[in-house]
Parts: sequence; C-alpha cells; structure tokens
Amino acid sequence: MEWIRTVSQQATPARPTRRGRLARIVPLLIAVWLVLEIWLVTVVAGWVGWFLTLVLLLAGVFLGGTVIKRAGARAFRAAVELSKDPQSAQPQTGTSMTVLAGVLLILPGFLSDLLAATLLLPPTRAVWRAVARRLTGSVLRSTAPVGADRFADAMRLQEQLRIHRPDGKIVQGEVVDPPAGPKGPDTEYRPPIAP
Repeated sequence: MEWIRTVSQQATPARPTRRGRLARIVPLLIAVWLVLEIWLVTVVAGWVGWFLTLVLLLAGVFLGGTVIKRAGARAFRAAVELSKDPQSAQPQTGTSMTVLAGVLLILPGFLSDLLAATLLLPPTRAVWRAVARRLTGSVLRSTAPVGADRFADAMRLQEQLRIHRPDGKIVQGEVVDPPAGPKGPDTEYRPPIAP
C-alpha cells in the first residue's frame, strides 16, 4: 500500500505556473496585427498596383536600415563622450525608440510603417515615452513575487542597474549617530562590516 501511495505521488504532474495577462494577450494581438497588415497591403496594391506596392515596401526596408544606422552612430558617439567624461550629464538620445522605429520600418507592411512614423515624430514620441513610463511604473509597483513575471523581473533589474550609475560602485556602510556626551577620540570597538 505504501508503494502505491509513493508511485501516485510521483506520477502527479506539477501544476503549471499561471501565465500573466500580458502573456495571454500578446499572441492574439500579433495575429490581429498580421491580418491587418496583409489586408492593408492588398488594399494599397488595389489602389496603386502591385509593382508600386513592392517598391514602397522595399523603400521602407532601406529607410529602416538607415534609421537604425543613424541611431547606432548617435549612441556610439554618446558612449564615447561618456567614456571621456563620466561625470558629464548626457542628454537622452532616444535611441531605443529610434531603433524600434527602424525595425518597424523594415517589417513588411504599412501599419508597422505608420507606427514607426509615430515613434519618429517628436510630439507622438513624447506620448509613447509617457505611456512607456506609466507601463514600467505599474510593472515595478506590481506585487508579483520575483520569478513569477519575467517582464516585471526585467524591469526591476533595469531599475536596479539605473540606480547604480555611472560606475556601478556600491560602498557598504552604516550611519552612526554620535553620542550626546563630550566629544573626544572614538575608542569604541566596532566589528568589521561583512560583505
């Protein structure tokens, strides 16, 4: 009887972890996006012809490559300046949004090109930046335990890395209030700080 109980406990599969709400919605959003892209390409091809549609899609690929190349060069220049003077306050270059816009331009389709244009234009870029800050703030404030949501874990890690800039050094120590008595040499024993 003990043997049967042991075998049945071992055969019971582990309960799968629950996927987050975002992980359940993303595949559906990607499928809807692809259907809209294909539909829009056929509509544009009906208006201007298949040859001109192909030329427009190829122009998007070349434009996207150029945008990514320029963003990379700008990020490289900012990194070189930061390496020369680490204490200088570097302005935001917006490289991540520019690279995302370039990738969206490279993807075939006109809906992705329209979204890329909103990432490149300054007024709509500010709106996207505010949305991204709000989303990351809500993820950072989420009560999901570490390891339960990969996106939340990545955002927490990025926040921790941002805190420890520019050189990443952390000095351990403790704040000690001086005694209220007379001031003199400090002869009190303090144990060393363990790492």
